Amino acid sequence: MIKTFRSMALLVVALALVATGCATKKYVGEQVAGSEAKTGERIGGVETGLEQAQMKLKDHDEKIAATSKTAQDALDRAIAAGKLAEGKLLYETVLTDDKVKFGFDKSMLSDEAKAALDGFVSQLKSENRNVYVEIQGHTDSIGSDAYNEKLGQDRADAVRFYLSKAGLPLHRMNSISYGESAPVADNGSREGRSQNRRVVLVVLM
Repeated sequence: MIKTFRSMALLVVALALVATGCATKKYVGEQVAGSEAKTGERIGGVETGLEQAQMKLKDHDEKIAATSKTAQDALDRAIAAGKLAEGKLLYETVLTDDKVKFGFDKSMLSDEAKAALDGFVSQLKSENRNVYVEIQGHTDSIGSDAYNEKLGQDRADAVRFYLSKAGLPLHRMNSISYGESAPVADNGSREGRSQNRRVVLVVLM
């Protein structure tokens, strides 16, 4: 009788251990699966972040490639003229017609253009650098080459004159016209022509 009781007790304990072992394996399995899922989510998040960073870098490179031709020309001219201390292109500021509202067929600066130029001057003064600025006038393709060359020069000169009144030395600036020769958009649309009517400020040092 005692033997039978002991045998039954051992059997119960053995069954309990087996059951516990099964429960433990199930618990561990669930924990591992959950951990793998979280790891997968983290990896997915990192991959997404990496893809976004690569897209931003690509976009940045494309913008540099699209805008640096006339800026490189400005740098070459300034180096040839001995205007620079270090021979570096710092950045470009573009004043497009849709932002600063150049009058049609006019070089007079609007209030929006003056405000943008005031901000440009404030930035230069806050940086406290001995910079050289090339002011490039651009137009759309409406009109003759000679006419657009003059209009681009008139607008660039108007910007240079305003900047000189705001405190930038005239000998640290130069104005030049590209006329219609360096478009950044299609002249076949109104929006494209608006983007092409612009003044570009190239900051060098």
